[in-house]
Amino acid sequence: MYVAVKGGEAAILNSYRLLAQQRRGNPALPELSVEQIMAQLRLAVDRVMTEGSVYDPHLAALAIKQSAGDLVEAIFLLRAYRATLPRLGYTQAIDTGRMALARRVSATFKDLPGGQLLGPTYDYTQRLLDFGLLATGTAPDAAASAAGPDPVPGSAPSEAAPRVIDLLNQEGLVEDQAVPAGDPEPFDLTRQPLRFPADRSARLQNLARADEGFLLAMAYSTQRGYAESHPFVGEIRFGTVDVCIVPEELGFEISLGDIAVTECQMVNQFKGSQSEPPQFTRGYGLAFGHSERKAMAMSLVDRALRAQELGEAVTAPAQMPEFVMSHSDSLESSGFVQHLKLPHYVDFQSELDLVRKMRQAIARESAAAEPDAGDAEHA
Repeated sequence: MYVAVKGGEAAILNSYRLLAQQRRGNPALPELSVEQIMAQLRLAVDRVMTEGSVYDPHLAALAIKQSAGDLVEAIFLLRAYRATLPRLGYTQAIDTGRMALARRVSATFKDLPGGQLLGPTYDYTQRLLDFGLLATGTAPDAAASAAGPDPVPGSAPSEAAPRVIDLLNQEGLVEDQAVPAGDPEPFDLTRQPLRFPADRSARLQNLARADEGFLLAMAYSTQRGYAESHPFVGEIRFGTVDVCIVPEELGFEISLGDIAVTECQMVNQFKGSQSEPPQFTRGYGLAFGHSERKAMAMSLVDRALRAQELGEAVTAPAQMPEFVMSHSDSLESSGFVQHLKLPHYVDFQSELDLVRKMRQAIARESAAAEPDAGDAEHA
């Protein structure tokens, strides 16, 4: 229980003003615009959209600006705003097989129908500081000028490329994940409290909103021997997909527009069971924008969480749904840690009194157990 602090409201209001000054920085420098953040910090914007559960680059960029670059705080702002929005309807499931590709790579097959598309990636860059970026307001280099303006991801027309998983499925080498009978509605984590056991739709929603750092650590642990995992990247896709809705008054599907997403399908060995032959199994990850690290980590953890379903021994944290899903959310974990900064005066005083009483009791017992000086001389 917190106690009132005299003058606390005035101090908090002054703190708001100081925070605004700190966020603005040196007023002699041009203010960073939301449009600049959208265009030049797109990977940060994509992460905030994914973990904030809102596909809106403009709002995500605004949240990043308001939070002075603290992405967890920006995610909090965006998700809080999301809670105020009315739900107007439900879209159809997006079809990533028809994605307008900006990037498509596979670590399992060199030659793919439709080919590999390197696209934008840091994978082959040297991790050296580019001091040329210190210059501002200069003309772009010749190569960039020749390439033309930066295209919208997936905006260029491209033929639908078959998924790598589908190629394996043609030989029956990978588990077939057909739509369940009756096509049940997926769990809605935004409207229903999380309960265990959680089905896969709930797990995937939880992982999509999970803190990227936590998810990356869990995924890394599966590769360090803390799960039965030997993964291969079946395919990573980055591009745009249509978002469609079927209005009741029309009765047919119409497109609302497209969104950029990253999809990862991880392929894992499976030695088989009494009911299933040896085959490959799947892990799945999907995130807004260009978020490969998040999608890959998500797919690794998704596969690890299927251990019990596949009859594997559950021995590692990444295989335990309750552990992973209860600790994955950046807002809950950040709030629980940061609330320790708030006043705990009464709580601490009670514990302080308890420790003093315990020490006094121990001191009395020690004094009673010691022989007096006369007894010691007689002995």
